[in-house]
Amino acid sequence: MVVASRQQHATSARFRFARWIAAWFALICLSSQALCQQTPEEHSPAERARQLWEVGSVRHALGLYEPAIEAYRASIALHPTAEAHTFLGWTYSHQGKVKDAIAECETAIRIDPEFGNPYNDIGVYLLELDRIDEAGAWFRKAIAAKRYCCYQFAHANLGRVLLAQGKIEEARTSFERALEHDPEYLPALIGVELIRQATQSQQL
Repeated sequence: MVVASRQQHATSARFRFARWIAAWFALICLSSQALCQQTPEEHSPAERARQLWEVGSVRHALGLYEPAIEAYRASIALHPTAEAHTFLGWTYSHQGKVKDAIAECETAIRIDPEFGNPYNDIGVYLLELDRIDEAGAWFRKAIAAKRYCCYQFAHANLGRVLLAQGKIEEARTSFERALEHDPEYLPALIGVELIRQATQSQQL
């Protein structure tokens, strides 16, 4: 009886969790529909575009790529931003459309040359295409950008390029600079550790 009771409790807990997820997902869908139905007087085009971009981000996080693309395109139609084009490119990349992703990032840069994300993303896409030498320049542009939330990404990615080029000390410096921005950023920690191990093995 005790075992049966525990199993019932576990089943009930899983059922409640599943219901919570379903309710949360339904709320997102309803919010998205309500946003699209708002009249122009309720929000400015820029505000509605920002909200649609946020909807796209949530849909992307849920793996709903086509609905995410729909939201990003609607955002761009209302008020083009570097963010919407960059994130649209990010979604394209998850569909394997790397060239389309790069094109969206290039548009984002034309809209706001100081926004760091598209520079870093182009570098990542070039790495996916095995164009390593070209990628480094884009990571450096991301690092130089004035508006970028995550400089650790670009520093660590540049470290990857330098490591692939055999520039060990320069790669170490890039990884260390990434850790200055985020001491717990795993790719940079791994990069530093790989270099440390390689250096030790050479000294043996």
